[in-house]
Amino acid sequence: MRRQITPDEYRALAELRYLIRRFLQEGDSTVRNAGLEPQQYLLLLAIRGLPPGHQSTIRTLADRLSLRHHSTVELIDRMEAHAYVKRIPGREDRRQVLVQLLPRGEKLLEQVVEKRIIELRSNGRALVDAISALLEPPRRQAAPAKKIPRERARRTPSRGKERN
Repeated sequence: MRRQITPDEYRALAELRYLIRRFLQEGDSTVRNAGLEPQQYLLLLAIRGLPPGHQSTIRTLADRLSLRHHSTVELIDRMEAHAYVKRIPGREDRRQVLVQLLPRGEKLLEQVVEKRIIELRSNGRALVDAISALLEPPRRQAAPAKKIPRERARRTPSRGKERN
């Protein structure tokens, strides 16, 4: 049987959505004040924040940014023109193209990330609370104790006493 979604769960999901949108909008504003467009910032962050063992190929970056390959290439072209990144050949496969941060891009990224971390540390508790409210199963009210019918109660021997 499907469990019914509670009003608290609807409220928690709405609150989470609101807080995420607000966090992203504040981030976009911070990024624009630093002289970048949000997609440019996300590219720099994706390159710098790749998990160990992942290479910054165009395919990987497109996947991490949820962009099509050609859109990622155009974004990298614009970032290269500003000397934020550069393309380099792959180490094992020279046909493979990797994207590397340049000092100018690294410095700009660090400035923005520093501000974003400060914002998150001051306002992030609300995000954590909203997520926690959804991860914890809703509390169920205690079911009322079942009454044993009188006839059955008389037939059941009490513990410690034997009936003859």
